[in-house]
Amino acid sequence: MIITGLVLILIAPENLSTAMLLFGVVFMMMFIGRVSSKKLLMLMGGLVLVAGLGVGTVIAIPAKTLHNTPGLHRLETWQNRIKGFFDKEDVPAAKFDIDKDAQIAHARIAIATSHVVGKGPGNSIQRDFLSQAFSDFIFAIVIEEMGLIGGAFVVFLYLCLLMRAGRIAQKCERTFPAFLVMGIAILLVSQAILNMMVAVGLFPVTGQPLPLISKGGTSTLINCAYIGMILSVSRYTAHLEEQKAHDAQIQMQIAAGTSDSEAQTAAEPTAQILNSDAKFEDEQDSHNS
Repeated sequence: MIITGLVLILIAPENLSTAMLLFGVVFMMMFIGRVSSKKLLMLMGGLVLVAGLGVGTVIAIPAKTLHNTPGLHRLETWQNRIKGFFDKEDVPAAKFDIDKDAQIAHARIAIATSHVVGKGPGNSIQRDFLSQAFSDFIFAIVIEEMGLIGGAFVVFLYLCLLMRAGRIAQKCERTFPAFLVMGIAILLVSQAILNMMVAVGLFPVTGQPLPLISKGGTSTLINCAYIGMILSVSRYTAHLEEQKAHDAQIQMQIAAGTSDSEAQTAAEPTAQILNSDAKFEDEQDSHNS
């Protein structure tokens, strides 16, 4: 948490949502890693207290003071977004006022006019008015074109990704590949959930793209690297399953009365696999030392 805190302190002033997202992933990984519940509760209690004081301070300080304070130029943006999200005095029609918070208004219009099946692929109207229709609010455009069915299907795909990563992690015999897969999957799914919550009005506006769907250059490359890591661990677990099946076959041959020479011949592929793994680990240990 000390290392995580130092990294988040560098990120938070310019991109608070990314810092919150990374902390949430690290916290969930601590829970998956079976860190003491008492320590997690103490950490969560302290963070809730600090977050409450921070939000209260940001809301209480006048906007002009925030704007003129060096290094705190983003606080004014946070203040406006928090106040706009929790403002309950607006009548329902004001939520669709394109002259006030145009992005939010166009996103809500896109969702409100989608119905169940949507307007069809490529028939979106609000994408011509949303400045971030291809990135931050792309989920609203997906709902407008594909309807509630299309939006639910996108959510289902991310849940499938998380469940598949969980199955891969369960098959791992070592902790590192299991934690690697779960950390990547939780990061991708959490980012997707945050993007979708912003698009449907359940979270204050923030600039998080929808992984593997939003337009992007470096973000797409990084997401592809994430998927490559998951596939690498998946191949590793499949390798282990084949090895176990081969060992079981050898035991059956021995139990059936197969000669020692035939059993030894059958066991040679497994021995080669084990030797290669042991050799790789030795090389990694010598390299690290």
